[in-house]
Amino acid sequence: MSELADIIKTLESNIEKLFGKLDALEKKNVVLEGELNDSAKIIKDQLTEIELLKSKYNSIKMANSLLGSEENKRDTKLKINSLIREIDYCITQLSD
Repeated sequence: MSELADIIKTLESNIEKLFGKLDALEKKNVVLEGELNDSAKIIKDQLTEIELLKSKYNSIKMANSLLGSEENKRDTKLKINSLIREIDYCITQLSD
């Protein structure tokens, strides 16, 4: 009988250790999920900032071309032509 009692005590001890490890892992999981959410927010903010900087860069590039820079003159002409086509399309839609 004492062997059975020893086995039961050992099993209970092992189960308690497993529950302790489970609790620790659940706490660590919560912490890691928080870090993941924080990282996702940072990435989203950085992507937004990148898009804003790209937009500013394109505006600066166009302004430089309008000021006489030969570097981006072709892109600026294409953009202006595109804007003119859009305006013409709007005028056509309004006159119908």
